Amino acid sequence: MSQLIHIQPLEPNGGIPSPRPATQGCASSACGKMSDAKDLADDIWEKVKDHPCYSEEAHQYFARMHVAVAPACNIQCNYCNRKYDCANESRPGVVSERLTPEQALRKVIAVANEVSQLSVLGIAGPGDACYDWEKTKETFEQVAKVIPDVKFCLSTNGLALADCIDDIAKMNIDHVTLTINMVDPEIGAKIYPWIFFENKRWTGIEASRILHERQMLALELLKERGILAKVNSVMIPDINDTHLLEVNRVVKEKGAFLHNIMPLISDPAHGTHFGLTGQREPSHQELMALQNQLADGTKLMRHCRQCRADAIGLLGEDRGQAFSMDKIPETLEYNPANRASYREIVAQERGEHLEQKKSAEKKLAELEAKPTILAAVVSKQGGRINQHFGHAQEFQIYEVSPYGVKFISHRKIPLYCAEGNGDDQRLDSIITALEGIQAVLCARIGDCPREKLEKAGIEVNVDYAHDWIESGLSSWYAARFSKENRRIA
Repeated sequence: MSQLIHIQPLEPNGGIPSPRPATQGCASSACGKMSDAKDLADDIWEKVKDHPCYSEEAHQYFARMHVAVAPACNIQCNYCNRKYDCANESRPGVVSERLTPEQALRKVIAVANEVSQLSVLGIAGPGDACYDWEKTKETFEQVAKVIPDVKFCLSTNGLALADCIDDIAKMNIDHVTLTINMVDPEIGAKIYPWIFFENKRWTGIEASRILHERQMLALELLKERGILAKVNSVMIPDINDTHLLEVNRVVKEKGAFLHNIMPLISDPAHGTHFGLTGQREPSHQELMALQNQLADGTKLMRHCRQCRADAIGLLGEDRGQAFSMDKIPETLEYNPANRASYREIVAQERGEHLEQKKSAEKKLAELEAKPTILAAVVSKQGGRINQHFGHAQEFQIYEVSPYGVKFISHRKIPLYCAEGNGDDQRLDSIITALEGIQAVLCARIGDCPREKLEKAGIEVNVDYAHDWIESGLSSWYAARFSKENRRIA
């Protein structure tokens, strides 16, 4: 049997991760129909299995890249304020550089040569990819000639999608993301001050009615053409939060493959209308409660990071500043070797991961009825518990019970160790972000944060460092209740 290798986090130089021996697994490229594929037809799984934004499992292995070639937009959202030359905000609509299609091609080649995990090229603005269609189309056409195996996807509000559906269907675009926040124009009028349609600016309920009709048409056209549609919805407390139940029902009926409920970002520093008028963001608990209400019979995306319009790398990281145009040579040749080798590694790694998931499910199923626990994992990607607590900038939240290990969400946190020193104020913010979480599993943690977390009633465990997340969580959960049973006895 051939020796397996474990995928390590992205190397600093962007090359193929260094291998290390593994003990078990399957080297067949057919392995890897993971947990988020159980209910998917084979043809759909083939489309999404390497797309980090459409497959929860794929985001542990594959990277996306957004190129900011579409600055024009045809609607105004109260939660949006597009910013250019902006490197300090991590949210949709902001970019450091606007690109021409020719510049975008150079950047894609540079990234593909360095980031072996790259599988998807997306255009998400910073305006609207369909409204600024000529730039979007030209970019995809140029990249397709040089790197034909990269998948294309785009993000749009849907208002102009019908005008370019024929072009979309002819290209290598298997996936389109639509942002749909309402199916009731009266609610829409509270979210959208105006739209620009048929050379005219529309406002109020009439604007929202037009937008709604065009979004429903967009979903129908995508379904007709066999293009997967993911719907993004921004959860806005007291405006559309309860209404999103109806949005979910409607978009599912219209053929949406995946629904992603995102929390409103309304920091006043961003300069959005909602931010400046004091519209609050939903809490982690409110978002989770809504997602749980929608989970019955609906495939939800829970691993979204609400990326910038020029994001590069694995979800949860952004290497865009390393690929600014001033750092990219004028002439480049694409070298496919790194990406091809990496895919061979992933095919093997997925085999082992799948076996470990099955083993974890079996271990948990053998337990008697026990309570469901929410646990936070610190991970540098790759599906493992492999990061120092002080180096983390997000938690991955899992639900653990005898029914299995289920990914719930991620929670962004401030970096605790800045320049090698812990920050007590940041630790307080981290503990606040852990509200409702009963345990943290990480690779390492210092004495001070451990003591403060435990004082706050949060268990800390480092016994499963570098294990697969599912394997570590299942072992931790089983051991926890074995100890409790022994104490009771």
